[in-house]
Amino acid sequence: MRLVILEDYDQASEWAAKYICNRIIQFKPSPGRYFTLGLPTGNTPLGCYKKLIEYHKNGDLSFRYVKTFNMDEYVGLPRNHPESYHSYMWNNFFKHIDIDPNNAHILDGNAPDLQAECDAFEKKIEEAGGIDLFVGGIGPDGHIAFNEPGSSLSSRTRLKTLAMDTILANAKYFDGDLSKVPTMALTVGVGTVMDAREVMILITGAHKAFALYKAIEEGVNHMWTVSAFQQHPRTIFVCDEDATLELRVKTVKYFKG
Repeated sequence: MRLVILEDYDQASEWAAKYICNRIIQFKPSPGRYFTLGLPTGNTPLGCYKKLIEYHKNGDLSFRYVKTFNMDEYVGLPRNHPESYHSYMWNNFFKHIDIDPNNAHILDGNAPDLQAECDAFEKKIEEAGGIDLFVGGIGPDGHIAFNEPGSSLSSRTRLKTLAMDTILANAKYFDGDLSKVPTMALTVGVGTVMDAREVMILITGAHKAFALYKAIEEGVNHMWTVSAFQQHPRTIFVCDEDATLELRVKTVKYFKG
């Protein structure tokens, strides 16, 4: 497990974007050999997406032979709603790059059979040959995707009821009106992300500091689902200085060294 500590959010975003860019280029994707990338939503990855768009526009990076699989989607929110994760991904990333829309996979929160939708998503990942690099963010309570505290660490893609903390945190996207915030979502499982060949988790801001402490310095615990990635053979946590506030000084010095 690696912990990469950068000075601030912008540097952390740029480091993550360069890492993704280098991974895709080194892979040398082609028509018969797609690079598969797992992607998150939320505020944290926005800086990383901006940088990836910049690399693409400069001619340094192509997504032509890249397949993406998003972590989650709200249930019951229209696909074209400004706060749906479909809208988020297209507005903030996909429409600015050369990805084939058929290769950008996002769960359908309005599917008639939600469990069948989740099973089909797992099958699509399998058919794509698994995920090469899964990028994720976490909540202040240490949840990855919508694997809320208490989620099984071997869970697969499924329907999940959102914790009140998550609903409160997401209210800012819905004019602060709790009644507008979806209470359920479809999400990849912890086990789904653990199956990826490599995992990179972005953690920035002082409000995520306790979660980073739980992820790095404490044991594996299903109440802090991000801690499961201590057991992944290739995990990189990318954070800024603010996110390290709860870590021991010697832990920070160790990883910086």
